[in-house]
Amino acid sequence: MISFKGCHFPKQAILHAVDFYLRYSVSLRDLEEILAERGVTVDHATLSRWVVKFSPLVAIEAHKRKKSGAASWRMDETYLKVRGQWMYLYRAIDRDGKTLDFMLSERRDTAAAKKFFSKALANNGIPLRIVIDKSGANAAGINEVNKILKRFGCPTKITTVRSKYLNNRIEQDHRFIKRRTRPMLGFKSFTSAAATLDGIEVAQMIRKKQFELEGDGFAQFAALAG
Repeated sequence: MISFKGCHFPKQAILHAVDFYLRYSVSLRDLEEILAERGVTVDHATLSRWVVKFSPLVAIEAHKRKKSGAASWRMDETYLKVRGQWMYLYRAIDRDGKTLDFMLSERRDTAAAKKFFSKALANNGIPLRIVIDKSGANAAGINEVNKILKRFGCPTKITTVRSKYLNNRIEQDHRFIKRRTRPMLGFKSFTSAAATLDGIEVAQMIRKKQFELEGDGFAQFAALAG
């Protein structure tokens, strides 16, 4: 359960604000005006702090409570601007389109790919195969993970399938993330970008019905927060 101790606003008001920002194409200043019209006076800087603080915590709970995915994955990375520089959002979905994992990285290389695959395997188990595009760094990252699995005596080896056609599904899945981040006009720090993207991904997972939780989108977001 996420602690809201020390917050000067009710838990439900904070969660409503954070959930609204993550789900809909509004800026923080837009959200400040929307809340003011509903009698809640809160500065956009405070809204930003709420998003950065609580989004990663909700994402941790989401990883614990999401339904298991299929054993065939699709992995790809997309591009986002942070401090005026392009950063890389690594993402993985299963063959049915369910979100498995995500990670923002400053680099697009073998080390970053290895880190992402290690994170995804820790959260989702070992798949039978991972479909990637023609990226040599991603293929090398899977090879490094396979070496680690072998070192620990794991009999399973992850099969790599390099096919742009089969990877179209995750490329289409990137569109929701891009559509939500476009009004933000770039992020000012890596930390805020990573935290906000955590929350946006959870909002998308709720849309995909990846949790066995009752209620609408906000009710499920609040349930993940505890």
